[in-house]
Amino acid sequence: MNPVILIPARMASTRLPNKPLADIGGEPMIVHVWRQAVASTIGPVYVACDDARIAAAIEAAGGQAVMTLADHPSGSDRIYEALQKIDPQEKYDVVVNVQGDVPTIEPAIIRAALEPLNNADVDIATLACEIVEPHERADPSVVKPVLSFEGVARGTWRVARALYFTRAMAPYGEGLLYHHIGIYAYRRLALKRFISLPPSPLELREKLEQLRALEAGMRIDAAIVDTVPLGVDTQEQLERARQIVTRGA
Repeated sequence: MNPVILIPARMASTRLPNKPLADIGGEPMIVHVWRQAVASTIGPVYVACDDARIAAAIEAAGGQAVMTLADHPSGSDRIYEALQKIDPQEKYDVVVNVQGDVPTIEPAIIRAALEPLNNADVDIATLACEIVEPHERADPSVVKPVLSFEGVARGTWRVARALYFTRAMAPYGEGLLYHHIGIYAYRRLALKRFISLPPSPLELREKLEQLRALEAGMRIDAAIVDTVPLGVDTQEQLERARQIVTRGA
């Protein structure tokens, strides 16, 4: 594999205005994400953004940014445009999509996203973590992958095949439930196919983009990790991120 990491970032956040530039320990949030991605050491890192201020923040920190259209319907579309710009010769065969609002993500978690792609049958890799908080089991904001561990080889990380993703509490009955972590590693051709597909019925019903891939017959496997990275969507979560960064300084 020859992977590249792309971090989509846009300014139009409704719950937390100008989120990529929110200050955390004296640096914009997007710079923290970029640093953690670089520390994963799996490949070059680019921030795919729609605003010159984001690009300027990354470049001031020594990173690389790619300007993209402002009206992309999803982060997947944004990273595909960026990929075409940075790599027209198609030397990168895997694209790791790290969300731009996970400033404290561990580099090892990013590396884990590559594990499922050691299986040539897998089109898209992602991450999951066991749910330990009881209230999260029925919380629709916590996306649950329905996973099958049958016949899946073990490597550095345990891997399972994703049969479905839902906001409901699933599967039914006693047993573990898993929290989906929205980091993806796409084979380049899989990303190209994915963004060419129209939104699917289950995607529209659940409001989960990854269901488009499953409905099209693409295979998604998930590496099982130990922690869920803190995603920053609210002021309260931003304050938590600031506390984590301050403690680690």
